[in-house]
Amino acid sequence: MTNLDPSPYLSVVIPAYNEERRLPTTLRRILDYLAQQPYTSEVIVADDGSSDGTAAYVDRLLDAHRNLFLLRLDHRGKGYAVRAGALMARGEYILLCDADLATPIEEWDRLRRYLESGYDLAIGSREGIGARRIGEPWYRHVMGRVFNTIVRLVAVGGIQDTQCGFKALRRAVAFDLFRRVRIYDDNAPCVDGAAVTAYDVELLYLAVRRGYRIAEVPVVWQYGEETKVNPLRDSWRNLRDVLKVRWYALRGMYTGLDAPLATVVEEPARKTVDTR
Repeated sequence: MTNLDPSPYLSVVIPAYNEERRLPTTLRRILDYLAQQPYTSEVIVADDGSSDGTAAYVDRLLDAHRNLFLLRLDHRGKGYAVRAGALMARGEYILLCDADLATPIEEWDRLRRYLESGYDLAIGSREGIGARRIGEPWYRHVMGRVFNTIVRLVAVGGIQDTQCGFKALRRAVAFDLFRRVRIYDDNAPCVDGAAVTAYDVELLYLAVRRGYRIAEVPVVWQYGEETKVNPLRDSWRNLRDVLKVRWYALRGMYTGLDAPLATVVEEPARKTVDTR
């Protein structure tokens, strides 16, 4: 069994699907940044059933980075990978960030201040004073605002940007919420191709229902030319996810939200965990 350090201060969870080109730069930036911090940390790459060399690349780094872990998963989409990685995390705080690192890792300091001041979730936002969108095509921005309007009307009101892939949660809160999600839980089906999802909407819907304090924090975000987002396919998938949240709520599938769930943390026995 691998000798693990005591629970770290921060866990960084990176969902990855066919990211052998972008992940090396992202991991280098994150690991270098964390090495300069006064607190302990770990990085978990949740490989979403990649068919390229993503998992092999991470595997080669494990011996050199004892705070790096690889979680191998069936390909069930980003929402499932994020959930699996978060439930494996051991940190006091859990940061979720995308493999392209569109929001620089340094922006974590902005989120951290809110968590340390008592908030349960701190979510990066591309809206509001201080936020910066770099290189985003105008039509993508319009699509995002239309989608957010639908989200606020149907599922989660009061949040200007539910879809920024840079979110941080207290560990107990993350475990509570991810064990309550329905759309991308253990029963999520396998999918074909890149599957960008609106798992964030269900997560935030549950957070509001549970009464958690949420801080929406303006961050810097850069549009990537190699984005895996397909405007038509993923817009439909995301809309479907939002409608599912409302439908599940109407059917009473989120009942019992006042009842706490037991938090059981299973520490990984190996640097690589394969759940496939």
